[in-house]
Amino acid sequence: MHAWDPTAYLSYADERTRPFVELLARVPDLPGRAVSSVADLGCGPGHLTGLLARRWPGARVHGVDASAEMVAAARDRAGGREGSGETYEVADLRDWLAAAAEDAGDAGERPDVLVTNATLQWVPDHLALLPALVGRVAPGGHLAIGVPANFGEPSHVLREELAAEAPYAAHTTGVASPWAPGAATYLAALQDLGCEVDAWETTYLHVLEGPDAVFEWISGTGARPTLQALPDGLREEYAEELRRRLRAAYPARRGRVVLPFRRAFAVAQVPA
Repeated sequence: MHAWDPTAYLSYADERTRPFVELLARVPDLPGRAVSSVADLGCGPGHLTGLLARRWPGARVHGVDASAEMVAAARDRAGGREGSGETYEVADLRDWLAAAAEDAGDAGERPDVLVTNATLQWVPDHLALLPALVGRVAPGGHLAIGVPANFGEPSHVLREELAAEAPYAAHTTGVASPWAPGAATYLAALQDLGCEVDAWETTYLHVLEGPDAVFEWISGTGARPTLQALPDGLREEYAEELRRRLRAAYPARRGRVVLPFRRAFAVAQVPA
Protein backbone atom coordinates (compact mmCIF):
# COMPACT_ATOMS: atom_id res chain seq x y z
CA MET A 1 0.00 0.00 0.00
CA HIS A 2 1.25 3.46 -0.84
CA ALA A 3 0.89 6.36 1.58
CA TRP A 4 -0.20 9.89 0.73
CA ASP A 5 1.66 13.00 1.79
CA PRO A 6 -0.68 15.97 2.45
CA THR A 7 2.19 18.45 2.11
CA ALA A 8 3.24 17.10 -1.29
CA TYR A 9 -0.37 17.00 -2.46
CA LEU A 10 -0.93 20.62 -1.48
CA SER A 11 2.19 21.88 -3.27
CA TYR A 12 -0.11 22.97 -6.11
CA ALA A 13 -3.14 23.73 -3.96
CA ASP A 14 -4.44 26.62 -6.07
CA GLU A 15 -4.41 24.58 -9.27
CA ARG A 16 -6.06 21.60 -7.57
CA THR A 17 -8.70 23.79 -5.91
CA ARG A 18 -10.04 25.51 -9.01
CA PRO A 19 -11.76 22.43 -10.54
CA PHE A 20 -13.45 21.70 -7.21
CA VAL A 21 -14.74 25.28 -6.97
CA GLU A 22 -16.12 25.09 -10.49
CA LEU A 23 -17.77 21.74 -9.76
CA LEU A 24 -19.31 23.12 -6.59
CA ALA A 25 -20.65 26.16 -8.44
CA ARG A 26 -22.69 23.89 -10.72
CA VAL A 27 -24.46 22.13 -7.83
CA PRO A 28 -27.85 23.86 -7.59
CA ASP A 29 -29.69 24.65 -4.39
CA LEU A 30 -32.38 22.20 -3.40
CA PRO A 31 -35.85 23.45 -4.28
CA GLY A 32 -38.00 23.98 -1.21
CA ARG A 33 -35.54 22.76 1.40
CA ALA A 34 -32.18 23.48 2.96
CA VAL A 35 -29.20 21.16 2.67
CA SER A 36 -28.77 19.45 6.05
CA SER A 37 -26.08 16.86 5.28
CA VAL A 38 -23.10 16.76 2.91
CA ALA A 39 -20.59 13.95 2.32
CA ASP A 40 -17.16 14.33 0.74
CA LEU A 41 -15.79 10.96 -0.44
CA GLY A 42 -12.05 11.20 -0.94
CA CYS A 43 -11.74 14.36 1.14
CA GLY A 44 -7.94 14.37 1.20
CA PRO A 45 -6.46 16.91 3.63
CA GLY A 46 -9.82 18.67 4.02
CA HIS A 47 -8.84 21.94 2.37
CA LEU A 48 -11.78 21.58 -0.02
CA THR A 49 -14.22 20.04 2.46
CA GLY A 50 -14.17 23.36 4.27
CA LEU A 51 -15.61 24.97 1.13
CA LEU A 52 -18.61 22.65 1.45
CA ALA A 53 -19.14 23.83 5.02
CA ARG A 54 -19.06 27.43 3.84
CA ARG A 55 -21.43 26.76 0.93
CA TRP A 56 -23.97 25.10 3.23
CA PRO A 57 -23.54 26.62 6.71
CA GLY A 58 -25.36 24.66 9.36
CA ALA A 59 -25.19 21.40 7.41
CA ARG A 60 -23.39 18.34 8.75
CA VAL A 61 -20.31 17.89 6.57
CA HIS A 62 -18.60 14.51 6.72
CA GLY A 63 -15.32 13.72 4.97
CA VAL A 64 -14.16 10.19 4.15
CA ASP A 65 -10.70 9.18 2.94
CA ALA A 66 -8.76 5.92 2.89
CA SER A 67 -5.53 7.69 3.92
CA ALA A 68 -5.00 8.08 7.66
CA GLU A 69 -2.41 10.78 6.91
CA MET A 70 -4.91 12.80 4.89
CA VAL A 71 -7.67 12.46 7.49
CA ALA A 72 -5.29 13.53 10.27
CA ALA A 73 -4.44 16.65 8.27
CA ALA A 74 -8.15 17.31 7.64
CA ARG A 75 -8.99 17.03 11.33
CA ASP A 76 -6.15 19.39 12.24
CA ARG A 77 -7.38 21.88 9.67
CA ALA A 78 -10.99 21.67 10.85
CA GLY A 79 -9.86 22.03 14.45
CA GLY A 80 -8.80 25.57 13.69
CA ARG A 81 -12.30 26.51 12.54
CA GLU A 82 -14.59 26.56 15.55
CA GLY A 83 -18.10 25.38 14.78
CA SER A 84 -17.16 24.20 11.28
CA GLY A 85 -19.61 21.28 11.43
CA GLU A 86 -17.02 18.99 9.84
CA THR A 87 -16.30 15.41 10.85
CA TYR A 88 -13.85 13.00 9.25
CA GLU A 89 -13.47 9.26 8.94
CA VAL A 90 -10.75 6.91 7.69
CA ALA A 91 -12.43 4.47 5.30
CA ASP A 92 -12.26 3.17 1.78
CA LEU A 93 -15.24 4.70 -0.02
CA ARG A 94 -16.34 1.22 -1.15
CA ASP A 95 -16.51 0.07 2.47
CA TRP A 96 -18.28 3.29 3.44
CA LEU A 97 -20.90 2.74 0.75
CA ALA A 98 -21.38 -0.89 1.79
CA ALA A 99 -21.83 0.05 5.43
CA ALA A 100 -24.18 2.88 4.52
CA ALA A 101 -26.31 0.53 2.44
CA GLU A 102 -27.45 -1.14 5.65
CA ASP A 103 -29.24 2.11 6.52
CA ALA A 104 -30.51 2.72 2.98
CA GLY A 105 -34.11 2.52 4.09
CA ASP A 106 -33.74 5.61 6.26
CA ALA A 107 -33.69 8.59 3.88
CA GLY A 108 -32.87 10.88 6.78
CA GLU A 109 -29.43 9.27 7.01
CA ARG A 110 -28.59 10.03 3.37
CA PRO A 111 -26.68 13.20 2.51
CA ASP A 112 -28.48 15.82 0.44
CA VAL A 113 -25.22 16.40 -1.46
CA LEU A 114 -22.55 13.77 -2.06
CA VAL A 115 -19.30 15.02 -3.58
CA THR A 116 -16.39 12.92 -4.82
CA ASN A 117 -13.57 14.86 -6.41
CA ALA A 118 -10.27 13.54 -7.83
CA THR A 119 -10.91 10.17 -6.15
CA LEU A 120 -12.87 7.76 -8.32
CA GLN A 121 -9.96 7.44 -10.76
CA TRP A 122 -8.15 5.42 -8.06
CA VAL A 123 -11.03 2.93 -7.65
CA PRO A 124 -10.87 0.02 -10.11
CA ASP A 125 -14.11 -0.41 -12.11
CA HIS A 126 -15.61 2.57 -10.32
CA LEU A 127 -18.40 2.91 -12.90
CA ALA A 128 -19.94 -0.15 -11.24
CA LEU A 129 -20.21 1.93 -8.05
CA LEU A 130 -22.44 4.59 -9.61
CA PRO A 131 -25.70 2.85 -8.60
CA ALA A 132 -24.50 2.72 -4.98
CA LEU A 133 -23.41 6.36 -5.08
CA VAL A 134 -26.76 7.47 -6.50
CA GLY A 135 -28.60 5.28 -4.01
CA ARG A 136 -26.72 6.89 -1.16
CA VAL A 137 -28.05 10.41 -1.93
CA ALA A 138 -31.29 11.64 -0.39
CA PRO A 139 -34.22 11.75 -2.84
CA GLY A 140 -33.98 14.91 -4.92
CA GLY A 141 -30.40 15.53 -3.80
CA HIS A 142 -27.25 15.82 -5.86
CA LEU A 143 -24.23 13.67 -6.64
CA ALA A 144 -21.24 15.73 -7.83
CA ILE A 145 -18.29 13.99 -9.52
CA GLY A 146 -14.98 15.41 -10.68
CA VAL A 147 -12.14 13.29 -12.10
CA PRO A 148 -9.00 13.79 -14.17
CA ALA A 149 -9.53 12.88 -17.83
CA ASN A 150 -5.99 13.32 -19.12
CA PHE A 151 -4.70 9.76 -19.06
CA GLY A 152 -3.52 9.88 -22.65
CA GLU A 153 -1.19 12.80 -21.88
CA PRO A 154 2.61 12.40 -21.60
CA SER A 155 2.50 12.95 -17.83
CA HIS A 156 0.75 9.57 -17.52
CA VAL A 157 1.96 7.73 -20.61
CA LEU A 158 5.65 8.35 -19.92
CA ARG A 159 5.27 7.24 -16.29
CA GLU A 160 3.63 3.99 -17.36
CA GLU A 161 6.05 3.30 -20.21
CA LEU A 162 9.11 3.79 -18.03
CA ALA A 163 7.63 1.72 -15.20
CA ALA A 164 7.11 -1.16 -17.65
CA GLU A 165 10.81 -1.20 -18.58
CA ALA A 166 13.56 -3.21 -16.88
CA PRO A 167 14.65 -3.04 -14.14
CA TYR A 168 11.61 -1.15 -12.83
CA ALA A 169 8.88 -3.53 -14.03
CA ALA A 170 9.88 -6.17 -11.47
CA HIS A 171 8.74 -3.77 -8.74
CA THR A 172 5.92 -1.81 -10.38
CA THR A 173 3.76 -4.56 -11.89
CA GLY A 174 0.29 -4.28 -10.40
CA VAL A 175 0.93 -0.92 -8.73
CA ALA A 176 -2.11 1.34 -8.47
CA SER A 177 -2.56 3.50 -11.55
CA PRO A 178 -5.37 6.05 -11.95
CA TRP A 179 -7.95 5.93 -14.76
CA ALA A 180 -11.31 7.50 -15.54
CA PRO A 181 -13.44 7.92 -18.68
CA GLY A 182 -14.67 11.16 -20.19
CA ALA A 183 -17.75 13.11 -19.18
CA ALA A 184 -19.96 11.48 -21.83
CA THR A 185 -19.61 8.11 -20.10
CA TYR A 186 -20.77 9.51 -16.75
CA LEU A 187 -23.62 11.36 -18.47
CA ALA A 188 -24.97 8.18 -20.06
CA ALA A 189 -24.48 6.00 -16.98
CA LEU A 190 -26.16 8.45 -14.61
CA GLN A 191 -29.05 9.07 -17.02
CA ASP A 192 -29.58 5.31 -17.14
CA LEU A 193 -30.01 5.46 -13.36
CA GLY A 194 -32.85 7.96 -13.74
CA CYS A 195 -30.89 11.11 -12.88
CA GLU A 196 -31.01 14.55 -14.43
CA VAL A 197 -27.40 15.18 -15.38
CA ASP A 198 -25.19 18.14 -16.15
CA ALA A 199 -21.86 16.86 -17.51
CA TRP A 200 -18.91 18.70 -19.02
CA GLU A 201 -15.16 18.72 -19.56
CA THR A 202 -12.59 21.47 -19.07
CA THR A 203 -8.95 21.56 -20.11
CA TYR A 204 -6.90 23.70 -17.74
CA LEU A 205 -3.58 25.13 -18.86
CA HIS A 206 -1.56 25.14 -15.67
CA VAL A 207 1.50 27.39 -15.92
CA LEU A 208 4.08 25.91 -13.55
CA GLU A 209 7.45 27.24 -12.43
CA GLY A 210 10.63 25.31 -13.24
CA PRO A 211 11.70 22.69 -15.84
CA ASP A 212 10.81 19.76 -13.54
CA ALA A 213 7.46 21.16 -12.40
CA VAL A 214 5.46 18.43 -14.15
CA PHE A 215 7.43 15.78 -12.28
CA GLU A 216 6.79 17.61 -9.01
CA TRP A 217 3.08 17.72 -9.85
CA ILE A 218 2.72 14.02 -10.59
CA SER A 219 5.03 12.90 -7.77
CA GLY A 220 2.36 14.04 -5.30
CA THR A 221 -0.47 12.27 -7.14
CA GLY A 222 -0.41 9.88 -10.10
CA ALA A 223 3.24 8.85 -9.87
CA ARG A 224 3.34 8.44 -6.11
CA PRO A 225 2.39 4.71 -5.96
CA THR A 226 4.97 3.91 -8.63
CA LEU A 227 7.73 5.82 -6.87
CA GLN A 228 6.93 4.22 -3.52
CA ALA A 229 6.99 0.73 -5.05
CA LEU A 230 10.63 1.10 -6.09
CA PRO A 231 13.48 0.37 -3.67
CA ASP A 232 16.04 2.97 -2.65
CA GLY A 233 18.53 3.64 -5.41
CA LEU A 234 16.26 2.38 -8.16
CA ARG A 235 13.66 4.96 -7.15
CA GLU A 236 16.11 7.81 -7.68
CA GLU A 237 17.25 6.35 -11.00
CA TYR A 238 13.65 6.06 -12.20
CA ALA A 239 12.84 9.58 -11.04
CA GLU A 240 15.79 11.10 -12.87
CA GLU A 241 14.95 9.34 -16.13
CA LEU A 242 11.28 10.32 -15.81
CA ARG A 243 12.31 13.93 -15.22
CA ARG A 244 14.39 13.81 -18.40
CA ARG A 245 11.52 12.44 -20.50
CA LEU A 246 9.05 14.92 -19.03
CA ARG A 247 11.38 17.85 -19.75
CA ALA A 248 11.42 16.78 -23.40
CA ALA A 249 7.63 16.41 -23.50
CA TYR A 250 6.95 19.67 -21.65
CA PRO A 251 9.70 22.08 -22.68
CA ALA A 252 10.21 25.09 -20.42
CA ARG A 253 9.72 28.57 -21.84
CA ARG A 254 11.07 31.51 -19.88
CA GLY A 255 11.43 29.26 -16.86
CA ARG A 256 7.83 28.04 -16.98
CA VAL A 257 6.10 24.90 -18.18
CA VAL A 258 2.52 24.58 -19.44
CA LEU A 259 0.69 21.47 -18.24
CA PRO A 260 -2.58 20.87 -20.13
CA PHE A 261 -4.93 19.06 -17.75
CA ARG A 262 -8.36 17.89 -18.86
CA ARG A 263 -10.96 17.09 -16.22
CA ALA A 264 -14.42 15.55 -16.47
CA PHE A 265 -17.37 16.59 -14.31
CA ALA A 266 -20.93 15.46 -13.70
CA VAL A 267 -23.63 16.79 -11.40
CA ALA A 268 -26.60 14.43 -11.13
CA GLN A 269 -29.91 15.12 -9.39
CA VAL A 270 -31.22 11.80 -8.16
CA PRO A 271 -34.92 10.98 -8.53
CA ALA A 272 -37.15 12.46 -5.83
